[in-house]
Order: sequence, then C-alpha cells, then structure tokens
Amino acid sequence: MTVNQEQATWFAEAFGQVVSNLDRAIVGKQHVIKLVLTTLFSQGHVLLEDFPGTGKTVLAKALARTIDGRNSRIQFTPDLLPSDVTGTMIFDQAAGKFDFHPGPIFASVVLADEINRASPKTQSALLEVMEEQHITVDGTRHDVESPFIVIATQNPVEQAGTYKLPEAQLDRFLMKTGLGYPDHQTTVALLKDSANRARADAVDPILRPDTVIAMQQLAAKVHVDDSILEYVSQLVTATRVDRDVTLGVSMRGALALTRAARTWAISQGRGYVTPDDVRELAEPVLAHRLIVDPESEFAGTSAGDIIGRILIDIAPPQYRTA
Repeated sequence: MTVNQEQATWFAEAFGQVVSNLDRAIVGKQHVIKLVLTTLFSQGHVLLEDFPGTGKTVLAKALARTIDGRNSRIQFTPDLLPSDVTGTMIFDQAAGKFDFHPGPIFASVVLADEINRASPKTQSALLEVMEEQHITVDGTRHDVESPFIVIATQNPVEQAGTYKLPEAQLDRFLMKTGLGYPDHQTTVALLKDSANRARADAVDPILRPDTVIAMQQLAAKVHVDDSILEYVSQLVTATRVDRDVTLGVSMRGALALTRAARTWAISQGRGYVTPDDVRELAEPVLAHRLIVDPESEFAGTSAGDIIGRILIDIAPPQYRTA
C-alpha cells in the first residue's frame, strides 16, 4: 500500500509546522532541525558532534515539548554505570519484594550528553536499548516509550579521558550531524534576547505521540523505485572499494539511507523517493559509517569528502515517479 497525495500533503504540512515550532528555540538551524525530525519519523537516532554551548540540550527539550513527550538528559561520565541509564531493582521493605525503578532512558526524547566520556560497557547498554527498544531485568521485559529517539552528543575536541565509539556502535545511529555556531545575524538576535534563559519553554506542543507514530508508519509506506534502490546499492558498494576507505558502509547503512529518503520525500509532499532525496541525505547518513585510511586522513581527506566524490562519480538514475 502506497501513500496517496492527500496523505503526503498532510505529512508535509505537519512536518513544516514542527520545523517552524522548533525554529523558535533553535534559531537559524532549520536544515539540522529537518535532519533530526527525519531521524525521528524514520524511527532512528541521531549523533550530534558539536562544540559545547551550541544548543543541543535546548533542541532535545524543544523536540520533547513539540511532540508532547517526556524529555530526559543523561550526562555521561567515566563512573556512570549501565543501571544508571536503564534503571535498577530496589527492595521494597514494606511489600517485601524487589521493584523495578526505571532509569532516564524511559522517555520520548533522551539526550545522551557526551556519550564518548562513559565506559564502553555503559555505552553498550544505551545502544542496546536504542536497537531493541526495551530492556529485560530479572526476566521481565520493560518497553521504552513510543515514540522514542536518542539524541547523543560528543565533543570533537578534548579527547583526553574519552572512549571512542566503535564503528559497530556508530553504525546504530541513523544520522550524524551538528548544529554549529550561529551566523552573525542570528548571534545578534540571540544576544538581544539573552534575558530569555528558557527558550525551549516557548515551544508549544503541536503533535500528540500517537500522531508521531502514525507519521512514522506513513513514512515507511513511501514508494521507492527499483532504480533508486539500485542507486543506493551502487553508492554503498563504492564506499567499500574506495582507495581512501578501510571499511565501507554496511548493509545497515544502506537500509538507513532508504528509510531516511522515504521520510525526506514525504516531508516534501511526495509519496515517492527521487535521486535528489538520496543525494541530500547521503553524507549525514553514510559518512560516519566509514573508516578512512589513516594516511588519507592525515593528508586531509574526510569521510564527507569521500561521500561527495562518490556522488559525483556515480550518475543518479533518470527521474521517475511511482
């Protein structure tokens, strides 16, 4: 069952309203907002690699308010335990039994701040919940909230005392992007409004959680032509044989790009994916999944450069609708 034009138009209008709503809190970063929302409606998670003070916490809080969900923030430190993330069993003396006390992972929007500062064991606990959407304690399954998105952050500087995320764990993030510093005009506007220390509170709830789930289900039905699937396969294969790449994009990455392209297409009011949708999302979805050859990286070649070169070398299929 494919998406009709009426459904696509409704999705695009709702998507646009959410972008405008979040733009009240995160000014001048509409493209990043669209990427984060695309991740949400694709039922994925996003990794923000950015400097401190660029608005990552505000973004998470504003997104939670927008979808009328709960927000939690986990500050990752070297002494953080897996149970500090997922929750633990505590003995209730009055009842004479152990009760499960859920951790901060049980929220609609979870901000995992500086994820690379926690031990690999704690990182793995978070990433397991991201993948499975539940945890099991003493044989009892506990499902996380729905919708559910983890916005993890890591600082590109100050790497001392950090634990780099292994490639297999990076692969579990649908996208990697960053907010970056605001431009001059936006900076001046924010300085004029410096008395407002709670910008996320200005955001209104405009979507119910069940509406978000319905939009996720609708995005998954967007039509993808066989020629587009072949194009995605060609892009992924090219990363595996590129001279500057040690490890290319996995099958999970190809699936992630297809899912994200579906959501991006319907956010534009279309019920079908075009090559431009794939090209627009190729770098944020694929770049962090590459391992660049150390010599090439030392020479200044980045994963983004490699994806850009591949997009130039491989011709997209002819434009074709459903």
